[in-house]
Amino acid sequence: MRSIAIFGGTFDPVHWGHLILAETALHQVPLEYVIWVPSLNPPHKQATSFEHRVEMLQLAIKDNPLFTISLVEVNRSGTSYAIDTLLELSTFYPNTHWYWILGLDAILTLPRWYRGRELVQMCDLLVAPRLVGGENIAQSELICKQVEQQLQKQSYTINWQLLHIPLVGISSTLIRQMCGDDSVNAKGERQSIRYLVPESVRSYIAAQNLYFDKSK
Repeated sequence: MRSIAIFGGTFDPVHWGHLILAETALHQVPLEYVIWVPSLNPPHKQATSFEHRVEMLQLAIKDNPLFTISLVEVNRSGTSYAIDTLLELSTFYPNTHWYWILGLDAILTLPRWYRGRELVQMCDLLVAPRLVGGENIAQSELICKQVEQQLQKQSYTINWQLLHIPLVGISSTLIRQMCGDDSVNAKGERQSIRYLVPESVRSYIAAQNLYFDKSK
């Protein structure tokens, strides 16, 4: 049986933190490969156009043969949910042990996920610790155990493991803010995002003038 992980998200934009996370999952499990699934219509946020996000993702992962992109959400109407993605991918990849890569902030919301009980019965969770509010690895593990206990009270269990990654303080939100008009200095220059994203992604953001509020 093959082992494959789904890495879903808006990737707005994809950055080195995402790439380190996926690479860690590949070798820690280990996995056959990671399927990146950009969200078409994320349920709780507005995102840059799907086409831009896919193009940046393609640029970021093109040198890694163990990374692939699924556009499974393109033909889906309405809100994108994790369970729909997993069910659809399962039809294309039979005889697979599935994993789902998610951040510590996401696992905290797991009890409220749409059809979450069904999802966790179909896949194991690979959780990325995050440097939020000063959490360290031990605290991240404690948070996961608390979520596990909470779900046990609802009569279902989860299988999870914490990914052993460097705590990189990069987020897509930070990058968008650094590219925004509020970050422009007296010379009319935006803050540099070099080394926060792959150079190909940085060049694409600059060429497309993404994240800059053109209405102001």
